[in-house]
Amino acid sequence: MSATTYHHGDLKNALIKAGVEILASEGLGGLSLRKVAKQAGVSHAAPYSHFVDKQALIAAISTEGFKQLYVQIESVYETYQEDPETLLIETAWAYVQFALNKPDRFKLMFSSVLEKEKEYAEFVEISQENFSQLAKIVEKCQQAGILKSGASDVVAVSVWSTVHGFTSLLLEGQISHTVLEKASLKDLLVLIL
Repeated sequence: MSATTYHHGDLKNALIKAGVEILASEGLGGLSLRKVAKQAGVSHAAPYSHFVDKQALIAAISTEGFKQLYVQIESVYETYQEDPETLLIETAWAYVQFALNKPDRFKLMFSSVLEKEKEYAEFVEISQENFSQLAKIVEKCQQAGILKSGASDVVAVSVWSTVHGFTSLLLEGQISHTVLEKASLKDLLVLIL
């Protein structure tokens, strides 16, 4: 085992980290438990002590991503909860920043690559917590008259769809450079909200 890549007692996190590194360098097609083991500096059988297959690894990588996103959005909520308009903008901006800083993980988190996602309880739980967090923010904005009234979960889907669509366009390089020269990313985001 390589002391520089794996530290005893933290195999699961070392494997997740290795998986993220492989995603960043090779994409999803390059991700395998064997490659993750090699990247982490452990035997090719070692990942099976935590992941029964590649799907379980994908679930773990996505779960960790959703945990990180939750922490970022919760920090925004704590900072701006008394200013709903800024809260909405900064929440959307944190989402965009997360995607831009971790594009491979972000794409995996929101892809259909994870089959039978309901079989991964921790993934389901953190996904639901992220959505509940957004609904809570939407409710604050509705109470302030910034967003339309209605069921907060329905309005949350609308807001999320808008911000996610914008983020996806950014990640795929689909926003014209002429538009990007006229306005900052954050200014564009504010316009769509």
